[in-house]
Amino acid sequence: QVQLVESGGGLVQAGGSLRLSCAPSGSFSRIDDMGWDRQLPGKQREHVASISSGGVTNYTMSVKGRFTISRDNAKNTVYLQMSGLRPEDTAVYYCKADFPGPWRSYTYWGQGTQVTVSS
Repeated sequence: QVQLVESGGGLVQAGGSLRLSCAPSGSFSRIDDMGWDRQLPGKQREHVASISSGGVTNYTMSVKGRFTISRDNAKNTVYLQMSGLRPEDTAVYYCKADFPGPWRSYTYWGQGTQVTVSS
């Protein structure tokens, strides 16, 4: 069974930076897309950023220019560098990854890490 383990959340002042990391544990052959979702207080979970195995990235509009997603395929690790943080970025951030199976791809999520931005 694959598990995604996140780290790097915390409390930061507005304008500050944080770096989230996520790596899987368990047995798997390879990972396709990796990314991050977030859930703001009282809101539905939303896509933040994703990156393909080839390095193609995608960002939600509200974080473009402030957040950078990257991955180290040798370590099977995905990162989210967050800069210029705003109070509205306060959320639980979830790592996600797609693992191909014999018939379809399976998406797994981490347990979430809290990011709190104070004004």
